[in-house]
Amino acid sequence: MTAATATPATGRAANVALWTLQILLAAVYLFSAFGKLTADAQNVAGFEAMGFGTVGMYVIGALELAGAIGLLVPRLMGLAATCFVALMIGAVIATLAVGGGVLVVIPLTVGVLVAIVAWGRRENTKALIASLRS
Repeated sequence: MTAATATPATGRAANVALWTLQILLAAVYLFSAFGKLTADAQNVAGFEAMGFGTVGMYVIGALELAGAIGLLVPRLMGLAATCFVALMIGAVIATLAVGGGVLVVIPLTVGVLVAIVAWGRRENTKALIASLRS
């Protein structure tokens, strides 16, 4: 079986659910990356307020773009989701640090959803790491 097909452990329904979630998350991250990479005024103001400046905004935008693509590539999807978990932990912390209050729900929710994908695609991540070692 290929990385993109269902394994006996996950089943067909779980694989379809994961792909659906991956496509939705990729769309969310693409939308988010677009605002950062085009220097949308709201994004610029937000990153300045957090102390990351425009350089931080562009770096995170590029990471979101690369990760969104990675979520759709069978060989990379598990790794991309795992990296997004780390990014979303940072987003939650940054949101709390600038007094985001209830706004923390957004990165927290996206983080939980991407963690579900990372867990569901952990075999893909293990296979990728194993192939890089050999």
